[in-house]
Amino acid sequence: MATFSLNVNGKNQEVDVDPNTPVLWVLRDHLNLVGTKFGCGIAQCGACTIHIDGVATRSCMLPISSVGNQKVTTIEGLSENGDHPVQKAWLEHDVPQCGYCQAGQIMSAAALLEENPNPSDEQIETAMNGNICRCGTYVRIKAAVKTASKIINA
Repeated sequence: MATFSLNVNGKNQEVDVDPNTPVLWVLRDHLNLVGTKFGCGIAQCGACTIHIDGVATRSCMLPISSVGNQKVTTIEGLSENGDHPVQKAWLEHDVPQCGYCQAGQIMSAAALLEENPNPSDEQIETAMNGNICRCGTYVRIKAAVKTASKIINA
């Protein structure tokens, strides 16, 4: 076991865990931030997507020892009131069905729009590629990303 100091959602946190513990499990089991979901466990589905210094990152295979001083943002830290432009657009387009993948989808979309507030269809598809939605709401996801872009650029 080792002690790690982390900045998660703007708050300094300390955890005592094995250095190889995936960030996902530190968030869920040690910090009680359960919005980030476990999907596949091999960083392929996107359900566990968080931001590390603003970059969309799969947390299920990322060891806590690799985080260092970087800032971690989870779905809980994206917006205090759920009013991030991506979250607003998600509701406007009724994107969620089962909802399981949505935190990861939203985090990927938010990172894209932070980097590129006016992405093309191709850029949206590339950024969202690999975020699997078992309910197949991809058309609504793409529409919501476009709407969020308009909100950001307004």
